[in-house]
Amino acid sequence: MNLLEFPEATNLVFPSPIQLLNSPLLDAKKIKLYVKREDLIHPIIGGNKWRKLKYNIIELQRSKAKTILSFGGAYSNHIYALAGVGQLFGLNTIGIIRGESCEPLNPTLAYAKKVGMQLHYVSRKDYRLKETSKFIESLKSQFGEFTLIPEGGSNELALPGCAEIIEELDAQLSGQYDTVCLPCGTAGTLAGLISSGTKKNLLGIAVLKGAKFLHENINHLLSESEFVDKNKSWKINLNYHFDGYAKKTPELMRFISNFNQEFNINIERIYSGKMFYGLFDLIKNDFFEQGTTIVALHTGGMQNEDI
Repeated sequence: MNLLEFPEATNLVFPSPIQLLNSPLLDAKKIKLYVKREDLIHPIIGGNKWRKLKYNIIELQRSKAKTILSFGGAYSNHIYALAGVGQLFGLNTIGIIRGESCEPLNPTLAYAKKVGMQLHYVSRKDYRLKETSKFIESLKSQFGEFTLIPEGGSNELALPGCAEIIEELDAQLSGQYDTVCLPCGTAGTLAGLISSGTKKNLLGIAVLKGAKFLHENINHLLSESEFVDKNKSWKINLNYHFDGYAKKTPELMRFISNFNQEFNINIERIYSGKMFYGLFDLIKNDFFEQGTTIVALHTGGMQNEDI
C-alpha cells in the first residue's frame, strides 16, 4: 500500500493548526505564546509520532516488511502509535516493554494489545541492553526476522518528518517567532528540528530524570544523517522531570487541571504537562526577554490523559 493511499488519510490534519494563548502572565511578561497542535494530526498516530514514523512507514512499504519490533515504557506514545500503524497497514508489531506486566493494563498497553501488538516484558536491567547486538540477536531467535525501529521512533528516518514542523511554522507565522519549545523523551523530535537548519532558538524540556544522555542522542542522530548541525541555539532543560518518567505530583496535576480549564487544551502528565509547566515557570522567572514569541509543540500522548 502506498502511503498516499493510507486508509485513514482523510483524518490527517496538515498543517497542524496553531493556537494563540492569552493570559495575564503572558501579558505581564510581554510574551506571545502559540501552541502548535500536533496532537490534532491524527487520533492514533498523531503528535510527533506521525512526524517520526512517516518516512519509516514509506521505507517499510518499500522493503515489503511484515514485522516491526520496537521498545518502550508502559506509557510510551511510540508503542501506542506503532501498534496503530500495524493495524492500519496490516503489519505484525512486537513491543518490548520495560518492566513487568501489571494488570489491568494501562490505556496505552491495553490499546496496543487490543489491535494486535505482541507485548513482551523485560527487566529494567535487560532493557538497558536493547541496543546491543547480542540482545537484538536473542530477540531474533525468539521472534524471527523483524524490522527494528528504536525506542521513541528516533532514528535517521525520523529526522525529515520532524524537520517539516519548522517548514510549516515558517509558513504559518511568516517566520515571525523566536523560540520553539517541546518535551523531550528521546530527543528525536528536537534532533529533527535542528536538522532543518533553522536559526530559531530550540528549547527541549526533559520529561525523565537523569536525561543528560539526550545530548548524546542528538549528536548520534545528527552524525548518522546527511545533515550537519549548524544550529548551536538549542538547549535541553533538565529541571522539570518531577522525579522521573511518568511520575506525578499534586503540584503538576493542579497545573494540568488549571491549564486545561484556562486554555481549553487538554494536556497530560507525562510529556505535554511537564513541558507546559516548565515553560510557564521559565516565563514567570523572566527566562525569556520581553517581546519574545514562543511556539510550544503539543506532541500528543492524550491516550494517557486519564492516568
